[in-house]
Amino acid sequence: MLKGIPSLLSPELLKVLAEMGHGDELVLADGNFPAAAVAHRLVRADGHGVPALLEAILQLFPLDSFVERPAALMAVVRDDGAPQGATSPDPPIWEQYRKIIRRHEPGFTGFEMIERFAFYDRAREAYAVLATGEAALYANLILKKGVIHP
Repeated sequence: MLKGIPSLLSPELLKVLAEMGHGDELVLADGNFPAAAVAHRLVRADGHGVPALLEAILQLFPLDSFVERPAALMAVVRDDGAPQGATSPDPPIWEQYRKIIRRHEPGFTGFEMIERFAFYDRAREAYAVLATGEAALYANLILKKGVIHP
């Protein structure tokens, strides 16, 4: 055990976070995401939800302030049964993410939205994928690491 480190963060995850450099990306994957199929480095956090992990990670992990949108979400795939031009409401978990990120990064302006298959491609390029037990739909999130300013 270490002082000041959220107990939710495993030694393996702490190592990955410490190894990451400016611009590297971390995918927080929900329970439905094909994490093992796309990850170069897979870290497991089964049984934990993304909001709690996001809160713990952002205590240590700066978001990239050199890009407009340092956090990205998988865009909702339109329901084929929906009327033409209809839009789906945002998944409720996105508002939780927004509040958590703004608590740690007050200048946060919003998420980058990425089409489903483009999200998978980007996840393949990420430094690591954190596989969670999150059950909410569209709960996948990509974080771009920033720098710690003196």
